Amino acid sequence: MKGLILRKRIRLCLLACFTLGVCFTSYADTTTDKLNETSSEIKGLEQQKQQKEDEIQDLADYKSNLSGELKNLDDELADISASLDELELKIAQKDTEIADSEKTLSELQVKCEKQYESMKKRIKYTYENGQMGMLEILFESKSLMDFLNRSEYASAINTYDRKMLKAYEQTLGQIAEEKAALEQERGEYAALEEQMETKKGEVNTLIADKKTKIGEADKQIANAQNEIDKYEDELERQRAYEEELEKKKAAEDAARLAEIKKQAEQEKREKQAQKTKPAKVIPAAGDDALLAALIECEAGGESYEGMLAVGSVVMNRVASSRFPNTVVGVIYQAGQFSPVASGRFATVLGKGAGSTCVQAAKEVLAGKRTIDALYFRRNTGVIEGTVIGNHVFY
Repeated sequence: MKGLILRKRIRLCLLACFTLGVCFTSYADTTTDKLNETSSEIKGLEQQKQQKEDEIQDLADYKSNLSGELKNLDDELADISASLDELELKIAQKDTEIADSEKTLSELQVKCEKQYESMKKRIKYTYENGQMGMLEILFESKSLMDFLNRSEYASAINTYDRKMLKAYEQTLGQIAEEKAALEQERGEYAALEEQMETKKGEVNTLIADKKTKIGEADKQIANAQNEIDKYEDELERQRAYEEELEKKKAAEDAARLAEIKKQAEQEKREKQAQKTKPAKVIPAAGDDALLAALIECEAGGESYEGMLAVGSVVMNRVASSRFPNTVVGVIYQAGQFSPVASGRFATVLGKGAGSTCVQAAKEVLAGKRTIDALYFRRNTGVIEGTVIGNHVFY
C-alpha cells in the first residue's frame, strides 16, 4: 500500500514538473528566439554598415585617383598656357620683323626706282645726243688727257648706275626671301598656336569632367556616410534591446535552473528512498560527430577548456530530467542553440568538425565533466556564473 501511494506521488510530481517545464521552455524559447533574431539583425546591420564603409573607401580611392588626374591636367594646362604665351611673343616678334622687312623693302624700292630713273635719263641722254655728246666733250676738253678723263668719267657713271641697280635688286631679293621666311615661320607659329588652343580646350573639358566626377563622388560619400550614421543609430538601439533580452533570458534561465535544481533534489531524495542509482548516460552512435560539430560552432575559437565546458553543458542536460535524454534531442531542442537555427551547425556537421573539437567531444562522452552548468552564453557582464574565455556558464 505504501509503495502504491509512493508511486502515485512520484507520478503526480513528475506530471507537475513536466507541465512547469513546458511553461518555462515556451517562455525561454520565446526570449531565445528574440535574442537570435536580434543577433541576426545586428549582424545584418553590421554587414550593411561594413559594405557602406567599403563603398566609402572605394569612393575615396576613386576620388583620390581623380584628384591625381586633375592635378596632372592642371599641370598640363599650365604648360600649354605657358607655351601659348611664348608663341604669342614669338608671333608678335615675327610680326615686328615682318613689318621692319616691309619697311626696308619699301625704302629700297623707292631708292631702286630713283636710281633706275636716273640711269634711264642718263642713258636716254647718251643715246639721244649720240656723237654730239662726244664732240662736245672733245671740244670742251683742254687736252687729249682731259678728253680721255671725261670719257672715262661718263663710262664710270654708267657702270656705277648698273652696279647700284644690280645691288639694289639683289638686296630687294634677299629681303623678300627673308620676309617670306619670316612669314612662313609666323604661319608655323600660328598653326602651332591653333593646335595649342585646341589642346587647351580639350584639357579644360577634361578638367571640368574630372571636377564633376569628384563632386559626384563627394555626394555619394556623403550619402553613404548618412546611411552609416543611420546604421549606427539602429545598431545602438538593437544592442540596447539585445542587452535587455540578455537580462530577461538570464532571469528566465535562473528561474528555470532553480526549478530544475529543486526537481533534481526531489528526484535524488526519491531515489535515495528507493535506494536506486542514477542512470548512466550511454552515448549513441553518431553522438560524437553531433557534439563535436556543436562544440566547433559554439566554441571553435575558444580554448580547449572552453570546448570541454560546452560539451559538459550538453551532457549535463542529457543527464537532467528537464531536458531530452539524448545528445541529439538536447542539440535539436527548439530555441536552445542558435547555430542549429541558423543552419551553421548543419554545415559543420556535413563537412566534419576539427580534430580538437572531436577530441573534446570524445572526452566528454567518455564521462569527463569540467563544469556542472546547464547553460552558457556570450559573456556580456550581465549574467553571473563561471567565465571561461568569452562565455559565462551557469
